[in-house]
Amino acid sequence: MLSLLIPMAMMVAVDSTSMADSTAVAQELVVDKMIVADSVAVDTLYSEEDLRRAERFDSLLHTLYSANPAGEFEFYRRELLEIDTTEEVKTDIPDSVWFARLNGIMSAIDLPYNPVVKRFLVAYTTTRKSTVSAVLGRSVYYFPIFEERLERDSMPLELRMLPVIESALNPSARSRAGAMGIWQFMYATGRRYGLEITSFLDQRCDPVASTDAALKYLKDLYNIYGDWSLALAAYNCGPGNVNKAFRYAGPSAKNFWDIYPFLPRETRGYVPSFIAATYAYTYHDLHGITMTEQPLPLATDTIIVTRPMHFSQVASTIDLPIETLRMLNPQYKMDIVPALNKQYSLVIPQNRVTRFIAKADEIYGKDTIYMAKYLKPASINPKFFEEPQSVIHKVKSGETLGGIARKYRVTVKQIMAWNRLRSTTIRIGQKLTIQKSY
Repeated sequence: MLSLLIPMAMMVAVDSTSMADSTAVAQELVVDKMIVADSVAVDTLYSEEDLRRAERFDSLLHTLYSANPAGEFEFYRRELLEIDTTEEVKTDIPDSVWFARLNGIMSAIDLPYNPVVKRFLVAYTTTRKSTVSAVLGRSVYYFPIFEERLERDSMPLELRMLPVIESALNPSARSRAGAMGIWQFMYATGRRYGLEITSFLDQRCDPVASTDAALKYLKDLYNIYGDWSLALAAYNCGPGNVNKAFRYAGPSAKNFWDIYPFLPRETRGYVPSFIAATYAYTYHDLHGITMTEQPLPLATDTIIVTRPMHFSQVASTIDLPIETLRMLNPQYKMDIVPALNKQYSLVIPQNRVTRFIAKADEIYGKDTIYMAKYLKPASINPKFFEEPQSVIHKVKSGETLGGIARKYRVTVKQIMAWNRLRSTTIRIGQKLTIQKSY
């Protein structure tokens, strides 16, 4: 879990005005995806077997965290962080093999081999196999989200393993101390790093927004210590506890292992657990660990929501289980996208995108049914209840689809959908229908 305890003398200045709007970050997902204009084209993206598998997974989503998720989460942390380092290690693998395999992982983060790390390696590849197997399954969906942003920020890709030991890749995880989400942000730290937390929304549970915030925090910690292992330790117990450990260890202490005896118990297991998770992910096949399939969609896309919307408006219109929307959008606490004065993103399975677009008017038209409690004339723009007006834009010389989209404050995908365009190529004199939104 996170706590912000950086002494003033060591505080890294964070300019809150420079923090990217987390909603804008979420909207970046829209840019790189392809939208298809009709349902026939969707069928060409996947085989029939793929589509049946996606449907089956959608129906199973509600089983993933149905049984006491908070209790299971605390059990998980004990499983991976509170390994008894005094117990006898039983393994047929020689130290030289463990050492060689760790050395065989090209990593910008130090992955040393020692007796403490060995105990975690053995645990991860023997008694904790089932946990590793489940994490492997979830990583298929979540790791690309992490890796894209780590690459963008020129940070070690190995940091993708951090939310594995924080939350088992569960974006709805809540610790007894109040840390939330896949990266386990405490309330104050989440707010400090730009995450929006309201009665309707908790972006600590948003896999995209929370990843951006976590990487900012990790950068600050790395700038303090200049060492990723120490940054990881500080991420777990706070810089104050790491600094205290350095004071107890004396002036000769330089790295995590020098201050190891003086750290909190959980933090002593944090870096070894990170090393073991990295090892298990890399060499799971050598230990007979197979991936446990998780009930996550094959592919997803992002819809930008511009008006308040209840999940039921979507689920009841495009034949999508509401559990799917909850799983893919855990940041919305009351099944409501609170897009009153700003836009928010809604992640849905890719094979439902064209249905959403085709039935957008019907979906938004159900707001008085599912949102009557919240739609108050004093607080809602009356235009929200009007049918969207359309305009016809005649393409001029030198215009591009992107430029036209910016002019009308819509997306390229929306223009392509409204006009059933199969590519972004447009011609002079072509007439494009633009739906005006509010």
